[in-house]
Amino acid sequence: MRKIGCDRRCLFLIAAAVAFFYIQMRLFATQSEYSDRLAAALESENRCTSQSRLLIDQISIHQTNIVSLEEQNRRQTEECRQLKALLDDLERKGVQKVVDKSQVPVAAVVIMACNRADYLERTIESILKYQSSVASKYPLFVSQDGSDPSVRSKAMSYDQLMYIQHLDSEPVQTQRPGEIIAYYKIARHYKWAMDQLFYKHNFSRVIILEDDMEIAPDFFDYFEAGAALLDKG
Repeated sequence: MRKIGCDRRCLFLIAAAVAFFYIQMRLFATQSEYSDRLAAALESENRCTSQSRLLIDQISIHQTNIVSLEEQNRRQTEECRQLKALLDDLERKGVQKVVDKSQVPVAAVVIMACNRADYLERTIESILKYQSSVASKYPLFVSQDGSDPSVRSKAMSYDQLMYIQHLDSEPVQTQRPGEIIAYYKIARHYKWAMDQLFYKHNFSRVIILEDDMEIAPDFFDYFEAGAALLDKG
């Protein structure tokens, strides 16, 4: 009986030892897993902190850039204002050069141009051939749509005329699908040129020519007679 009781106690102790070791192993595994998770959490926190600092630095840099761009924009706006004032002054002087104050103009003559310098030259030469003797009655203008350098250079090479330029970067909104955008741009150019001549330079009449036209010898006589009839009406 004593032997059986001793065996039972031994088995109980062995079972208790096994259970203890099992619990210890599970506890160790749990602690290891917790330590790994804690390390991962700390690493993630450090990474987030680093990214936050980087983001703050980037925001600070962007804010500095924004301030710099705002200052640059302010300077450019002021420069544009000064340049516009200078151009307006030069344009007034240019108009004074082609308009005789002692002679009331019959009409301003404007050549609508874009990007055909060779055509423009032929048209100008055709007009000047008959306009020189009546230049004070028919001040000559070239209105260019766009910035083609050859057209601008050709127009500005003539002292007998005034060059004006229409620059339009606004997108075109057509009224119906499939419409040609170029027609809208041409219409904008015409309106701008008419506003310049009628409202800015106060001409009462404007004769419009395209840059591929040549005039007849009696061109100006015809329009002067027409103006007289309009005045009577």
